[in-house]
Amino acid sequence: MNVASWLEQSGRSWPDRPAVYSGARLLLTYGQLSRRSEALAKFLARDCAVAAGDRVAIFAGNTPEYLEILHAIWWLGAIVVPINYKLHPKEAAWIIADSGAKSVFTEAGESLAGTGSPCPELAINGTTYREAVLSSGTMTIHRSDGAEAAWLFYTSGTTGRPKGVILSHDNLVQMTLCYGTDVDAVSRDDVSLYAAPMSHGAGLYALPFIRAAAAHALPESRAFDAGEIIELAGMIGNLSFFAAPTMVKRLVREATGRGYGGEGIKTIVYGGGPMYAADIDEALALFGPRFVQIYGQGESPMTITALSRDLVADETHPDWRARRASVGVSQSCVDIKILRSDGSEAMLDEAGEVAVRGPTVMKGYWNNEEASAKAIRDGWLMTGDLGHVNQDGFLTLTDRSKDVIISGGTNIYPREVEEVLLRHPSVYEVAVIGVPDPEWGEVVLAFVVGHPGQTCEQAKLDAWCKQHIASFKKPKLYRFVDKLPKNSYGKVPKTQLRDVAQN
Repeated sequence: MNVASWLEQSGRSWPDRPAVYSGARLLLTYGQLSRRSEALAKFLARDCAVAAGDRVAIFAGNTPEYLEILHAIWWLGAIVVPINYKLHPKEAAWIIADSGAKSVFTEAGESLAGTGSPCPELAINGTTYREAVLSSGTMTIHRSDGAEAAWLFYTSGTTGRPKGVILSHDNLVQMTLCYGTDVDAVSRDDVSLYAAPMSHGAGLYALPFIRAAAAHALPESRAFDAGEIIELAGMIGNLSFFAAPTMVKRLVREATGRGYGGEGIKTIVYGGGPMYAADIDEALALFGPRFVQIYGQGESPMTITALSRDLVADETHPDWRARRASVGVSQSCVDIKILRSDGSEAMLDEAGEVAVRGPTVMKGYWNNEEASAKAIRDGWLMTGDLGHVNQDGFLTLTDRSKDVIISGGTNIYPREVEEVLLRHPSVYEVAVIGVPDPEWGEVVLAFVVGHPGQTCEQAKLDAWCKQHIASFKKPKLYRFVDKLPKNSYGKVPKTQLRDVAQN
């Protein structure tokens, strides 16, 4: 099946129900949202020559149009390529080129200027777009067998080059069913709030709300603003949203200052990084049982484990503290197991690499058979995360086998930052790690060795990074050193750098 059929059916069954809000202002009903997506799909097919199987990218921040663009692309059987709007235009251009996208939606139609990208931009804020969504005519939804690709999400790896995760319509259907079963039941009175990027999991989490004909709200700030969320909770009510741990921390801090106790918020789904015990304890004390934790990856989106609101809040079980520190139990459509380094299955409470199998696991990486074969072995997705499962089935993550830095819920890959810094003429060697930060979870620290006779300056390196990578990837901290530690293989042991950083 094609997931766009859910919007079409909701538009037919509940045409007058509220669909999209900008702040507290209603923009579209379900009938209008469905008709606009259908009209946009027809425009893409007629005027842009987009056909089933083609890729169409979205390089834009959270905007009310995001939902209709997603469904328009799916409507005609094409594949969505969502791009993090925080990326540098050069990085976005690389993704567009690698995916072979036929068109890209950007806000003003000028986001890729200067990158050399030949891909035509469709301006969301332009006249052509407005005319397209209001045009007349009908278009039959492309009938998918379910195995066809729907979502091509680029996630960086240790090589520094992004890999395109291929998710099918069936993958998204199973993810949606897991949400209703394992995360939170959705009713037509609920409102999905988009405080996290819609290019990531927050965008996919729109699907259970579309199916239920529930409403969607876009903050007018188009970003996470704790005060704005509190105000919207009072004006709209029944809000559910995804938040990285750092967002939860900010919301709690704002709520404490206002004397606000969570009224109007139904559910906060948190994940994307480690949640410190003190932070979730404080959040529960203030808001009560409104929190659900999920663990997943782009390769199995939000669908590996879940810790339900009852389990997050429970303090009656003898092991409640360990359970709250875990990422929960396997979601209903997947199996998980822990593997030793030799590939054998670990015992209970024995640490190893987390592997997951089920209908939510990706089809593979786009045009990258080698990486696909490494990631999926005998049907099991190798997550690269280390953890252990106890006798009650709770998974606790202990480390990451890859050196991914998670800052504010966003993955930052050290190799990518290192390669940019190494291109600066004053830099001889560099090693990047993540260090704990009370606000962001982790921040980027770069150990830099300069060329003999040259001076490395933080301001110059910051300016250099700004030219080549997204701002959120830039090092927040620098250590200028005479040399980097090396092991017998000539590699820099980053565990040793982490020890140095603590001193």
